[in-house]
Amino acid sequence: MRAVLSGANLDGHCLEMLRSTFDRFLDLETRRMSKRLLTGVRHQKQRIAALLGLLSDLDQITETETDHTVFVEMALLFEEISRTATVAAASLREVDVVKANETPPVDGLKIVPSQWAPHCANGK
Repeated sequence: MRAVLSGANLDGHCLEMLRSTFDRFLDLETRRMSKRLLTGVRHQKQRIAALLGLLSDLDQITETETDHTVFVEMALLFEEISRTATVAAASLREVDVVKANETPPVDGLKIVPSQWAPHCANGK
């Protein structure tokens, strides 16, 4: 988008106004994406806390446990914690990318500049 703005036939004031608007938009979009990702991470944290609560039963299990399904259930809880933590870690890494103003690649997406020109464009 910046390349399109730089190549546009706009006077200095108009170009600066568009750049400023574009920068504000990027800032708001960065904040929106970061907030959404952090909300998801907090949800994952709550999920892990709930799973840890279910694992508290592990303290009462002994080596003489006769119900062997208990061990399978506990193993599944640990696996779910692992998956949940992996999702949360990926989201936190994405927040870092967003905050660094890097745009993650989106396959097949091409931005086509419009034919719109503001009233302050040269010759208009």
